[in-house]
Amino acid sequence: MANNQTLLNYEDHWPTQMGAWRRDEGKVILRGKELFSELKDLRWMGLLLYGITGRIFDENAVRLFEAIWSISTSYPDPRLWPNRIAAFAGTARSTATSGIGAAVAICEAVNFGHRANIKTMDFFLRTKQAVDKGANLDELVQLEMKKYRGIPGYGRIIPPKKDERIGPMMEIARKLGFAEGEYVRLAFQVEEALIRGRWRRYINISGLAAALVADQGLTVREHYVYLTLCFTGGMIPCFIDAMDKPEGCFFPLRCSRVQYEGQAPRRQWE
Repeated sequence: MANNQTLLNYEDHWPTQMGAWRRDEGKVILRGKELFSELKDLRWMGLLLYGITGRIFDENAVRLFEAIWSISTSYPDPRLWPNRIAAFAGTARSTATSGIGAAVAICEAVNFGHRANIKTMDFFLRTKQAVDKGANLDELVQLEMKKYRGIPGYGRIIPPKKDERIGPMMEIARKLGFAEGEYVRLAFQVEEALIRGRWRRYINISGLAAALVADQGLTVREHYVYLTLCFTGGMIPCFIDAMDKPEGCFFPLRCSRVQYEGQAPRRQWE
């Protein structure tokens, strides 16, 4: 929490190198570049990445980042946990902004949401650093499994055990020239170590995405921020679909179908 002197230092003053709107000049500055002249030709993903990292990525890299969003996050199935919120908002006749915003907010899941992505990237960075210093990968995997009983980016709680997104994602990575990056190779070496052991956990899309992004030089925080809006590709269709159906009818359940096994209802007060 900021102390009084710090607050006074920031009163009516916000020092920043990130950017600002120069209203009188009709200019917008983002990380030292003018939006309407120097950045206007960037694709949306390229602009987003520039805002996050301060780097302008080449066309193939931007296409890779877009493909990660498209392939890994755009399932329009309302049974999936963030899409369910979006669909419920639609059937409740919420606004799109409120409904999608609520759906984005719950993507902070520990095991299969954005916080899991943080752990995945952190694992790759730590593991590569250790391997580069001469550590044995199989031993590192064994220690990780013993300590955490799992490795983020590997395994799946639902069938099929092999993630159907890995093949299409690697096909695009090969076309764009990113299939042989150091972290991508490491990611599949970890999978091989898990298969050799008793765990038999296959890489999932979170693991592959983190490896591809790590090969592009993003930090853990940059990777996390980049993924913040990624699930909206599946949320928005679910919201629209629910809006086109009768109000309040999203996954109704009759009370008679609820099989309660807890304590019996208590007697009413005399």
